[in-house]
Amino acid sequence: MLTVSGLKKEHGNRLLFDNVTFELRPGRRIALIGGNGAGKTTMMEIIVGVQEADAGIVSKPSDYVIGYLPQELTESWTGTVLDEVLGGANHLRQMEEEINEVGAQLGEFDHPDYDARLERFGALQSRFEQMGGYQIEAEARRILGGLGFTTQAMDRPLQELSGGWQMRAALARLLLQKPDVLVLDEPTNHLDVDSVGWLEDQLNAFPGSLLFVSHDRDFIDAVAERVVEVAWGTATEYVGGFIEFIVQREERLAQIEARAANQARQRAHAEKFIERFRYKATKARQVQSRIKALEKLEEIEVPKDSDLKLRFSYPEPRRSSRVVVEIEDGDFGYDDEPSVVSEVNIVVERGQKLALIGPNGAGKSTILKAILGQLQPRSGQITLGTNVDYSYFAQHQVDALNLDFTVEKEFRMAVGESLDAKRNVRSVLGSFGFRGDAVERRVSQLSGGERTRLALAETMCNPVNLLILDEPTNHLDLPSCDVLEDALRVYPGTVLLVSHDRHLIRNVAEQVLEVRDGKAVFYDEVEEHLFSRKAGAIKKVSSKTADTKKQAATQHTKSAKAKPAEPAKPKPKQSGMSGNEQRQLQKKVSKLEASVQKLEAELGAVQTKLADPEVYADNEKMHQLIDQNDTLERRLQRAMLEWEQALEKLG
Repeated sequence: MLTVSGLKKEHGNRLLFDNVTFELRPGRRIALIGGNGAGKTTMMEIIVGVQEADAGIVSKPSDYVIGYLPQELTESWTGTVLDEVLGGANHLRQMEEEINEVGAQLGEFDHPDYDARLERFGALQSRFEQMGGYQIEAEARRILGGLGFTTQAMDRPLQELSGGWQMRAALARLLLQKPDVLVLDEPTNHLDVDSVGWLEDQLNAFPGSLLFVSHDRDFIDAVAERVVEVAWGTATEYVGGFIEFIVQREERLAQIEARAANQARQRAHAEKFIERFRYKATKARQVQSRIKALEKLEEIEVPKDSDLKLRFSYPEPRRSSRVVVEIEDGDFGYDDEPSVVSEVNIVVERGQKLALIGPNGAGKSTILKAILGQLQPRSGQITLGTNVDYSYFAQHQVDALNLDFTVEKEFRMAVGESLDAKRNVRSVLGSFGFRGDAVERRVSQLSGGERTRLALAETMCNPVNLLILDEPTNHLDLPSCDVLEDALRVYPGTVLLVSHDRHLIRNVAEQVLEVRDGKAVFYDEVEEHLFSRKAGAIKKVSSKTADTKKQAATQHTKSAKAKPAEPAKPKPKQSGMSGNEQRQLQKKVSKLEASVQKLEAELGAVQTKLADPEVYADNEKMHQLIDQNDTLERRLQRAMLEWEQALEKLG
C-alpha cells in the first residue's frame, strides 16, 4: 500500500498545498482534480520521486513498482513502437534470458548439478508461463491495437511518430508492465473517443492502484471510485465517482458557509458585548475573556464562487449568410498517399454547432484544414458563405505562444487591434482565470492547462461568427472546461468542434459528423453515436453500466493469479460437513477446474491469433479478437475466483 501523509509544497511565496493525506490501497482508483496551477502535477511528481516535498512523507514497500505517465515526455526513443512497448516487460525478458541460459546448461548430462539445474529450469518455465511470458508480444500488440496503432505503425521507429502517438506508446508500455501503482497525468489527452472507451475497460480491470489526473467527467465517472480535489491550499477526499463528488462538494461547501455564518454571528455578538462593556469595571473579566476568545478564533474562509466557475461573454459578430460551410463530394488526401476521407457531403448552417468525432487519423483535422483553405481537395468543392469570419484553435496552438512574454503582452500581441475598444484587456483575461498579478506572469511559468487557456482566450475574444476548435480541452482543468462549455453554449455563431471529451460534445453539439474508415457520415442524434467503437458498432455506456463494470472488476481482479497446470486434489474436511456435502463440493471443484482449463485453452487460442501480425491489417478483425480476448480474460478470472473459493471451503 502507498500512503501519502501530511504533504506540503510551496512554489516561491505561494502555497500550493498543505497537510495532504490519502491512501492508495491495492485496487483503489483515485482521480486527482483541481484548477490549473493548483499543484496536481507537482503532487504526482512528489509521489513518484521526481520532486521533494517541503514537509510530509510518501510511504511504500521497498519493492513497490510505480508506473508514471507525465503530461510531457522527455525521453528519446531508439527502437520501433513494438520494441519500446516491450521494454515495459524487461523483467520477463530477463527471465527468458535466464531460461535460455539454464536450458543450454542442461546439455551437460554428467554435471553434478544437473538435477538442480533441471529443477530450476522447470520452475523458471512455470513462472514465466504464469506471468504470460509466452504471450507477451501478443499482449503488447493487443494493447497497441486498443490504443489505435495499426500493424504497420507498430513496426515503425517510434521517434518518427508525433508526440501524441509517442504518448500512446508510453501508456501502452505501462499497461504491459502492470506495476503496483499507475500514476497517470491526463492519460486521455491524445486519445480519440474509441481509445478512451477501451482504456476505461483496461483500467477497470487493472488489479493495482491507480492515481490519475483528468478533465474528462465521463472518464472519471467510469474509472474512479474516489476523487481527491486539490483546492484552496489543501486536498479533500470524496468517496465515489465524479457525480458523487459534485453532490458531496456542494454539501461540504454549504456546511462551510453555514459554519462561517454562525461564526460571524458569534463574532458580532462578542464584539458588541466588548464595545458595550469595555469601560465597565464589573464586566472587565468578561470583556477580556471575549477579547482572548476572538484572538484565538480561526476565521472560516468560504470559497468564492469565482474560484469555482468563471464566465465569459462574446463580442457581437456580424451576421453571416445562412449557409456557412458547404462541401460537395469532397475527396481529401496528402501528396501521393491514398485519400484520407472521400465522398464528403455536408452543409453547415448559421448558428449550427457540429462535432466531428471518430478515431485519430480518420480525417477530422484534414476536413478542418480543407475548410480553412490549408489543404486543397483532390476533387469536389468547398464553399465558405458570405460574411464568414472565422477563428481557428489548432491542436498545437499552445506551441505558438511566446514563452518570454508576460500573459498580458502575449495576449495583446496576438489580438492586436481586433479587440473591441469597449472591452478591457485585463477583464477579458480575468474571464479566462488570469486575475490580478497572474497577468504579469511569464508564459514560461504557466502550467500546460494555463497555456491552453491563454491560447483559447486569444482564439475566442475576436468578433467572429465561425469558431473552429480542434481538441481545445487538452490540458484544461475542470473549471476551465466549464468556462469553455458555457461559452460555446451561448456563442451566437457557428461551431465546428473536434474533441474526445464526451461531456463537452454532449452538452454543446447539436449534430455529429462521424469520420471513420474513409467516410464522413452526418447524424442528428449525438448521444447514440458518441460511443461508437468501430463502423456499425454502437456502444452506449451509462453510469449504471460503468458502476457494474467497476464492481465486477474489483471482485475478479483480486484473484488474478494463474492456476497451476496440475493442482493437487484436496483432502475433504473431516468435520463440519457431511459425506454427501463433501462429494457434491468435490464434484463442483472438478467441474470448475474443467471450466478453467477450457477457458485457458480458448484464451490461448485467441492470443495465438493476436500474435499473428497479419491480424492487425484488418481493423475489424483485430477489434473482434481484442474484445474476445477481454471477455475470455474476465470469464477466466471469475471462474478462477469460484474455483479458489470452492477449494478453500473444501479444505
